[in-house]
Amino acid sequence: MTSEYRHVPVMLGEVLRELDPQPGETVCDCTLGGAGHSVELARRVAPAGLSLGIDQDDMALAAAGERFEREVPEAAHRFLKGNFGDLDDLLVQAQVPGVDCFLFDIGVSSPQLDIPERGFSYNEDAPLDMRMDPGNNTLTAAEVVNTYDEVDLARVLRVYGDEKHAQGIARQIARAREKAPIQTTFQLVDVIKRAIPAKDRRHGGHPARKTFQALRIEVNQELDVLERGLRAAVRWANTGGRICVISYHSLEDRIVKHVFGELSQGCICPPELPACVCGHVPIVKVKTRKPLVASDEEVGANPRARSALMRVAVKLDVTDA
Repeated sequence: MTSEYRHVPVMLGEVLRELDPQPGETVCDCTLGGAGHSVELARRVAPAGLSLGIDQDDMALAAAGERFEREVPEAAHRFLKGNFGDLDDLLVQAQVPGVDCFLFDIGVSSPQLDIPERGFSYNEDAPLDMRMDPGNNTLTAAEVVNTYDEVDLARVLRVYGDEKHAQGIARQIARAREKAPIQTTFQLVDVIKRAIPAKDRRHGGHPARKTFQALRIEVNQELDVLERGLRAAVRWANTGGRICVISYHSLEDRIVKHVFGELSQGCICPPELPACVCGHVPIVKVKTRKPLVASDEEVGANPRARSALMRVAVKLDVTDA
């Protein structure tokens, strides 16, 4: 089981440089996965520091626990099952007063994609599931595909997948499910292929890629979860605490940019007012006006890094605000 979670952490060098974890600090990996980032963060804060890890996948938590015991047995750690959108509740549960380094590595993990029965991959025939937390999330991709009306389906595919054939795919899905429910990944792939013109299927990667991405985001409410988690991380960060986010999709990156931008603003009063009445003060300082990207060398060795975008912010001292 644990071997399924041995994948290369994206932009590890940049994560360590930007978070700069120090001995004795508390670090929180909000997307623990196989603990590739967490193990290296833990090495730098151990033995006096604390490493927190959050994941909603039982397999990931088990694999991470085994890896910590094997590679950094001296590191104090506490792993919490849950969704980082519920970060407030999880950190209360962890009983920590504050956190010095937060890491979010957004998106579905490679091992989840590789487990056919999870239904994330268009390359394996499996039930249409796509839930990152099957124990707590009842909405599946099959339910979205078979119950959303055609207009809503098109919206999901267009907004979350940037799929230019969204309307045609939604129409083809609506027709197909009238005959029988679409229950498996390959059934859906066949429907998508029928909806996309042959000339467009010959380039741009797998024709189902954008649809599957859109369904995954919808099923797991990933964009709402991201914003909630980010705002909670800022609240819990100690003064000088660093918050690092790696995203893989323009919608995710836009949310990170918006939240960091909003929280870094000072006075927002109209310039004609003689004095500030809004009381708005910056809470974070943004370190990355433009997102950092992986090096060509890393992309060559780890293709997953190709679309990675990293943004970093630092918590300011707001005690006098």
